Amino acid sequence: MDQSLAALGNPAVLFFLLGALAAFARSDLAVPDAVAKGLSIFLMMSIGLRGGVEVAHVGLGSAVATAAALGLGLSALLPFPAFLALRRIGRQDIVNAAAIAGHYGSVSVVTFVTGHDILIGRGLAPAGYMVAVVALMETPAIVSALLLANRARGPESPGSPLSDLLREVLVNGSVVLLAGSFVIGMIIGDAGFKPIAPLFDGLFKGALCLFLLDMGLVAARRLIDARLLTPALAALGVALPLVQGAIGVSIATALGFAPGTAAEFGILAASASYIAVPAAMRLALPAADPGRYLTMSLGITFPFNIIIGIALYTSLALALA
Repeated sequence: MDQSLAALGNPAVLFFLLGALAAFARSDLAVPDAVAKGLSIFLMMSIGLRGGVEVAHVGLGSAVATAAALGLGLSALLPFPAFLALRRIGRQDIVNAAAIAGHYGSVSVVTFVTGHDILIGRGLAPAGYMVAVVALMETPAIVSALLLANRARGPESPGSPLSDLLREVLVNGSVVLLAGSFVIGMIIGDAGFKPIAPLFDGLFKGALCLFLLDMGLVAARRLIDARLLTPALAALGVALPLVQGAIGVSIATALGFAPGTAAEFGILAASASYIAVPAAMRLALPAADPGRYLTMSLGITFPFNIIIGIALYTSLALALA
């Protein structure tokens, strides 16, 4: 309970709640699209740079390889139990179940950024190399989703070749910016980062508050407009992150990661993509319904993680440490 109250006292979370409440009240409050896009670019540059600088400071080691392997494994394997739950509990057809499951194996960069900031604020700074893990976890879940959907697609079914799909994911803006900023941070190190720290470090929290205000508006309006969200799907939108977050924290703790890093693995495992994977699913599984996978990932799971989930995964990491 104390952890949840601490998360609710975070300014970024409170601005997210303000945006959601404004949307539910049918307010005309809006953040211009250009501003929201600029904020997302800034946040990803900031988190990538700071992660790269941290790795340059402490150096690379076996922990990085272990973290990368764990991230890849979680992203590749989590869609399979999610698929079974969506088929049996959510009563989804194979294609829609596979498309939704792909979202829950991949990651939400905004959830990661928010959790990263909350953990640092609580003195539980995760390892800097976790930025690279985020980039690695974008793609494997998409491949798993295609494998799951393959049995429902004949050779004549529409869809893009795997090579085109992988290229679409790998050149996705969030992946390029996070990975590129991380590499730049490693190159410039502490000395190179110092002159730009007032921008990318000092203004980070304020930019995150404004960005989450917009995300609160977007998530709530997506939920209001939902048409095909059944009670079973809504329940899975909460149950899947809870189970997957617990898996991520537990495995990371068992492998010896510190509580902050273990909590961040839980946050990543629990998050659901609503940027990279929807773009990939539009190419690869055009028969899947965006109204279902976007409403679940953005309208249910994203706000749950921001408001409650991050605090729960942090509490579990501390309890297991």
